[in-house]
Amino acid sequence: MSDPVVFRAPQGVVRELVTYPIKGCAGMPLARSQVTPAGLAHDRSFMVVDPAGVFRSQRRDPRLALVRPMVTADGTRLTLHAPGTDPLDLAVEIDAVRRDVLLFGARFRGIDQGEAVAGWLSRVLGTPSRLVRVPPEHDRVTDGETPGTSGYADSCAVHLLSLSTLDLLNERLVGRGSAPVPMGRFRPNIVVAGWDVPHTEDRARRLRIGAVDLGYAKLADRCVVTTVDQLAGSKTGPEPLRTLADYRRIDGKIAFGVKYAVVAVGVLGVGDEVAVGHWQEAPRTELVGSIIPAAVGGATARARDRG
Repeated sequence: MSDPVVFRAPQGVVRELVTYPIKGCAGMPLARSQVTPAGLAHDRSFMVVDPAGVFRSQRRDPRLALVRPMVTADGTRLTLHAPGTDPLDLAVEIDAVRRDVLLFGARFRGIDQGEAVAGWLSRVLGTPSRLVRVPPEHDRVTDGETPGTSGYADSCAVHLLSLSTLDLLNERLVGRGSAPVPMGRFRPNIVVAGWDVPHTEDRARRLRIGAVDLGYAKLADRCVVTTVDQLAGSKTGPEPLRTLADYRRIDGKIAFGVKYAVVAVGVLGVGDEVAVGHWQEAPRTELVGSIIPAAVGGATARARDRG
């Protein structure tokens, strides 16, 4: 491995910003965003739960991907869209009843958003569901190299992925006769262009983007959600997990992308430079097979654009 002190990469630039107001549902693209200690504005501030308060995920409920939320900048109103049904607009409840909710077995509190949205979600998903919001007193502490907080995200506040990292995966997919996948399969908050070496983000320990400082927390472990077609709301088969397992196994897990904690809040936007203040050695991976030549880059670029 190269010396982390002398490692350099071309200047990265923010290509996309996406917040996911409701955990597991479609993202909301942004041009600029306020970043709080919990990540991009409104990211995973709502969560769909079953009648017992257990969170719903695309792992078991892929139709969540069909729900397209839009939240106002001040967070006071939420509008939900889904195919085949009328949209629902609601005022966000802050003072309503709190209820216990479970996220990966951890107990948190959530503000129930009422019967209208519960009925709407239950019809769209085909199973009894309710919507909760993170309460103002939410004090979650996330793990990783840099501790932080988040709303109802799986773990840390900000998920970052580079275009070159996706391109390498798609080259491998096309090389084995599979279709390339769009960026949306991985649901990142920040997409970085300009890093020509795949997985450069694995090495970037401290970032400055706009007025925001981010500290490396951990690699992003991947699960079956990556096999869900985000436009159709259905699972598609073993890819891209099967191909990722060939070359991105790290410490017994499949890693793709990086999670960051927010060190300093502020505003960032599409087009902002991604300045790396500290590099580290890349993690050790078990590499299986060979890298497919870049001749299939046209297909991967088209897939990228659909994400």
